[in-house]
Amino acid sequence: MNHNDRLTRLRYALDIKDTDMVKIFELGGASFAKEEVRQLLKKKDPETYEIECTNEAFERFLNGLIRSQRGTKPDAAEPVLELNNGNVNNLMLKKIKIALSLTTDEMLDIFQQAGVTVSKGELGAILRKEGHRNYKPCLDKYARNFLKGLTIEYRSNK
Repeated sequence: MNHNDRLTRLRYALDIKDTDMVKIFELGGASFAKEEVRQLLKKKDPETYEIECTNEAFERFLNGLIRSQRGTKPDAAEPVLELNNGNVNNLMLKKIKIALSLTTDEMLDIFQQAGVTVSKGELGAILRKEGHRNYKPCLDKYARNFLKGLTIEYRSNK
């Protein structure tokens, strides 16, 4: 699963419109036109997208999502970009948790809706900072199922 897949699934789960995607990117410090956002989400062939989403662009989207949902602190410094290919799923889950103000129990319920059982300890290890002795990398399987559960949670309630 690459950043474009994550972005597409997250957009679908939260039912984010193209214009809102542009605003979220802007809040995160990235400048994308509406057409560029569509190209990030549109597949050229089954394996590749028209524009590949970079680590920086994806993290800026996640930061913008937090700002769009929670607001911006007037004296807040620009967040440090810490996304790499090894921690992408962990960081995504952590930032979605912050943006949507989810509790640990709500996250466990979202996993449960997707048919995956995750213990509180496992989730805590996934949400820890990289480098912590109890940190556990989040595999694509868990990230995919979390986004699936998020889709069930947010789209079925409408």
